[in-house]
Amino acid sequence: MHTLRPATPADYDAIAAVVDAWWGRPISGALPRLFLDHFHRTSLVAEGAGGELAGFLIGFLSPSLPDEAYIHFVGVAPDARKGGLARTMYERFFELARGDGRRVVKAITAPVNSGSIAFHGRMGFAVSEPVAGYHGPGTSLVTFSRPL
Repeated sequence: MHTLRPATPADYDAIAAVVDAWWGRPISGALPRLFLDHFHRTSLVAEGAGGELAGFLIGFLSPSLPDEAYIHFVGVAPDARKGGLARTMYERFFELARGDGRRVVKAITAPVNSGSIAFHGRMGFAVSEPVAGYHGPGTSLVTFSRPL
């Protein structure tokens, strides 16, 4: 059983300490501290029975696009996967976004992240083909969009 709570800026160090291991590759550069400093109220932390970090979702309500919310980064500890924790965190974020009047949630991932692409499809997101140059020359990313 996992407990979900709003993230705090103090959660950053625990998340940064595990994110590369959870992904199996260096990825921590995509999650700077500023996300938890500025978007902790719309982000979530999942804790196991012993209080250990089991997962997290970093998301925010777009300050520029009033109908949109965005999920930037989600992680689930390897031993907590396949139990519905990611789905639970997404559903909690959807509730938060709906409560603020948002009508769509968006996200992105690398084309090599087949697990994320499949998960987002199961969660009802429209999944794009890789968008060439999404983050500049030489980068392609898959975009996700889900109405609320």
